[in-house]
Amino acid sequence: MRLKTIEKLCCPFDKNDLSLQILAKDTEQNILEGILSCTQCLRKYPIVYGVPIMSPDEYRQIKLEQPVLERWKLEYGITDTQLLPSH
Repeated sequence: MRLKTIEKLCCPFDKNDLSLQILAKDTEQNILEGILSCTQCLRKYPIVYGVPIMSPDEYRQIKLEQPVLERWKLEYGITDTQLLPSH
């Protein structure tokens, strides 16, 4: 995902801005892994393989995200509260 693309995204719930925590980039500086966070409602949206997962909380498949989230915890020292939806 290109950094310019993220500038065009907003929280699907309240339309507020998102902050970005970059975890991994490729050689062309595209974001491969990261976390988007809503500045207002504090929901979290992981970026996995360059794709932001921005589904509503009730449709997110945490079990499918779990292997990547577990790896992030180990590699980057990130906690569940930094990764999982807060609502």
